[in-house]
Amino acid sequence: MALTLEQKKAVVAEVSEVARTAHSAVAAEYRGITVGKMTELRSKARKEGVYLKVAKNTLVRRAVEGTDFECMSDSLSGPLLFAFSIEDPGAAARLVKEFAKDNDRLVPRLVSVGAKLFDAGELERLSKLPTRDQAIAMLMGTMKAPIEKFVRTLAEPHAKLVRTIAAVRDSKQAA
Repeated sequence: MALTLEQKKAVVAEVSEVARTAHSAVAAEYRGITVGKMTELRSKARKEGVYLKVAKNTLVRRAVEGTDFECMSDSLSGPLLFAFSIEDPGAAARLVKEFAKDNDRLVPRLVSVGAKLFDAGELERLSKLPTRDQAIAMLMGTMKAPIEKFVRTLAEPHAKLVRTIAAVRDSKQAA
């Protein structure tokens, strides 16, 4: 069913709005995937904060004009599924990577982050980026380490004194 001009404008506006706020984008070829599998993919995407859209490449080209994902415009060809990471930069890459493991028909084609276009090989690196919670935990661990070391250093003379006295006691008891 062909889209009317108003429907096309709505699709362009919707994708453009998402592209302005997204952190990263992944384009994957979905040729041959069943409707049930696509529904499953969309369900996972909603849970992970990923915007998923199947749209004509010409409409997506118009939608990404003036955004960080404009670099993808020249490489759009074939039936593509577009995944935009809304909250977490690696969410779309993780979603596509995990889904592609079980479904060989989903083939990643393009990855875009920070106004730069990468080939599908970079999907692995992007998918390994930590989530926001993981990044905060790593930061807190890094911030906490010097304080823990300082406290251990302050406590060590007392602990050494106690161990020395215990060793003297043990040697006197043995004699």
